[in-house]
Amino acid sequence: MNTRRKWMQGAALAAAGAPMIVKASALGLGGAVAPSDKVTVANIGLGWMGFDGHVKDFSTVKSAQIVAICDIDEDHLDEAKAYIDKAYGDKGCATYNAFEEVLMRRDIDAVSIAVPDHSHALIAVQAARAKKDIYCEKPLAHNFREGLLMVEESQRLGRVWQTGSWQRSVPNFRQACELVRNGRIGKIKSIEVGLPSGFYSIKDPARELKVTDPPKTLFYDRWLGPAPEAPYCEARVHKQWRWNLDYGGGQLMDWIGHHVDIAHWGMDWDNNGPVEVEGVGEYPPRTDLYNAAKRFKVNCIYPDGTPMTIAGGYPEIAGGTKWFGEKGWIYVDRGKIDANPKSLLSEKIGENEVHLTNHSGAHDHYEQFVACVKSRGRTLTPASVALHSATPGWLGQIAMLTGRKIKWDPKNFQIADDAEATKLLSRKMRAPYSL
Repeated sequence: MNTRRKWMQGAALAAAGAPMIVKASALGLGGAVAPSDKVTVANIGLGWMGFDGHVKDFSTVKSAQIVAICDIDEDHLDEAKAYIDKAYGDKGCATYNAFEEVLMRRDIDAVSIAVPDHSHALIAVQAARAKKDIYCEKPLAHNFREGLLMVEESQRLGRVWQTGSWQRSVPNFRQACELVRNGRIGKIKSIEVGLPSGFYSIKDPARELKVTDPPKTLFYDRWLGPAPEAPYCEARVHKQWRWNLDYGGGQLMDWIGHHVDIAHWGMDWDNNGPVEVEGVGEYPPRTDLYNAAKRFKVNCIYPDGTPMTIAGGYPEIAGGTKWFGEKGWIYVDRGKIDANPKSLLSEKIGENEVHLTNHSGAHDHYEQFVACVKSRGRTLTPASVALHSATPGWLGQIAMLTGRKIKWDPKNFQIADDAEATKLLSRKMRAPYSL
């Protein structure tokens, strides 16, 4: 296995053009190589979504070629490498443990990032500075300040960015948002967003919660990255990291980039945010490994007075997004769309009305990113959109942790008159990590 094991500390990242279309012979892919007009992609983070989504989808985008993969878990690398080699019919895809080495390759046009939330900003900011275009998982970042820096750096350096809020590429979500945008239920009076609650169950607590040495196949200190020092146990890493606030934000932040993103899309709120946020959450004991809220309700008020409730674990709020208007309601979730009156579902959007991007499914989200890398066009979910979609969740988390109403300035990105809450917009990174 061609895995690179040395860590690149303080490496000077090579500047690259955008996009850099290279000759097939320069890719080092051996016999069966990509045509010279393909966008070269490196996948960073090969776990759950990184493999099932990013690797499997990018490997079938005809105008792209995965030329490198990177993970700090050798088992993930082995699985992804075998899959890509089979998909392309060769063994040319290079493997790495250090994302810095990937970013030094001048022949790579774009990177996909599917690592835990707490490491998104470190990789994405360096990728932007290395002149790579970026496909990054939702909810953009671990906290607001890191997300804002990701937006600023990607925009300053002219990078194409697509966030993994792929529901915008699915027809029933687009239909619901077009109906709302075009006034089919009149002025919107309120919005409900239902998210999952709880955590994924641990099957064997005695084994999974036991503090042990990390497996030899996992570079655990590198996995911790900017998060605080913590002992290894199986239940801390891979999928389950979402329930610890050092790494993620529970189901609230794991899903905010999907259903709240759709709520914003339907309201044309891609550059908007709440002005007031309150929240209640039911937390495990702070001594537990998992300390995110298992059940939560966040109430937001937007500048025009529209209220939005975001909840997980409240059966009266159905999973998905629901807009209540003066003339009825529209509801959408994965595989579902409903309305009152039902006749709305057969309505046609007129030629001179608002038409949103027309895609046929989640795979098109990857296709559109690659097309925009080549055209330098705007993607469906650039970093700025992801920042605004995630902000109600970050503020809701702060409201729950402090037990106070948060007053937010959505134009200047500031919490009013609350120094303690303001501190929670960011975090201190573990040395030697910094942004």
